[in-house]
Amino acid sequence: MAPPQPPAAGQESLVARLGFPDLTGNGRFVAANVIDSLASGLVMAFMVVYFTGTTDLSLVSVGTSLTLGYALALPAPALAGWLLDRIGPRRVVAVGNLVSAVGFVSLLLAGSAWQIVATQLVVQTGASLYWTSGSALVALVAQEHDRTRWFAFIRALRNVGIGFGGAVAALAVAVADVNGLRALVALNAAGYLAAAWLITSWRPVREPAPDTSAPGAKAPSRASYLMVLRDGAYMRLVAANVSFVLASMVLSILLGLYATDSLRVGAWVAGVLITLNTALVATTQTVASRWIERRRTTRVIALAAVVNAVAFTVFAVLGVLPSWAVAVGLPAAVIVYTLAEILGSPPMGELSVALAPAHARGRYLGVFQLSWTLGGVIAPAALTTLLSWGPAWPWLFLATVSVLSVPLVLSLESRVRRGTDHASPPAGSVEPAPDTTALEGNPS
Repeated sequence: MAPPQPPAAGQESLVARLGFPDLTGNGRFVAANVIDSLASGLVMAFMVVYFTGTTDLSLVSVGTSLTLGYALALPAPALAGWLLDRIGPRRVVAVGNLVSAVGFVSLLLAGSAWQIVATQLVVQTGASLYWTSGSALVALVAQEHDRTRWFAFIRALRNVGIGFGGAVAALAVAVADVNGLRALVALNAAGYLAAAWLITSWRPVREPAPDTSAPGAKAPSRASYLMVLRDGAYMRLVAANVSFVLASMVLSILLGLYATDSLRVGAWVAGVLITLNTALVATTQTVASRWIERRRTTRVIALAAVVNAVAFTVFAVLGVLPSWAVAVGLPAAVIVYTLAEILGSPPMGELSVALAPAHARGRYLGVFQLSWTLGGVIAPAALTTLLSWGPAWPWLFLATVSVLSVPLVLSLESRVRRGTDHASPPAGSVEPAPDTTALEGNPS
């Protein structure tokens, strides 16, 4: 049977022309993503404030406890990858939501440092199960011609949800007492339970049927993490993604400090710029996917890395410019940085799925997610240390890392075109080729 084709340009609906994928039959999947994104916004903006307001611990003790809990959760993506290959992404996402719900309930009981460590461990484990499985879940939804649109759509949803969740958390902190904060925690736990139910009750039309291979058919090579580590092309993709992970930390770690301490602008400016980033991604990500899906995936990612390098160079130069130039250059740099995010996120997610063989996709995505987890641990210390050396150092470091990722990504072009090149399978087994359908687009 011929693979499904995208509708002709004249037959596209307004929704399709705006870059949205076909959402038919996937309402529960979309709703679950909205809930998870709102909850993620609350997690990122809320934990420190919550524990300093509901316990007698100092800010340093709370911060140290949360960092330790995050570090203890580092192996969670590896667990998620193993589970993905055994029970499938839908069940792993549901388990992740249930674990997160338990973690938020435990917030109501945590009062000492070790309890905060344990709570953070549970919450981050649930989050890792969810984020590691998310890309595989998109593969169950997307048709062959609209995978880029689905990744873009999910990215836009997450930006809106995280931004709105963060705003709700900030409002709660400003106007609520301790009981109000605890009510917000309970609401978040209930939201995770609802998301788990939505994912569990949703039935994607592309979910694989049980294996009915003939008794004499050759089995694929056994999935393992060693198999992933031996896949040089995929490990180059993971290494290239590190540059985008570090770039993603700019808004939450670096921008506020740089704007207030080095550029001497008001603290409110950083908040406005973060809001600008969120609004641009939310409103343009799906439209941009129409352009992205017509280009070769590797080249779009390489372009995004170059655009990031340009943005970081502009940030670095702002430190020696007069105040009037900073007023113009700072939002311009954020807009260029946001353009790189819009260009790079959907194809990077798509490539992380497409270059992974189906029978070992969980392990592959587990390793890919580790680049995000490790980046989240390394970035705060690395970027703040570089900033202490001088205002330009973190930006020059980020620009250099972005440029270095370009040859790594472009080296994958032959793999993407060929759709093969995995490590040779053991004798007597057959290694399925990765799914690279619709990755090349028009090579223009």
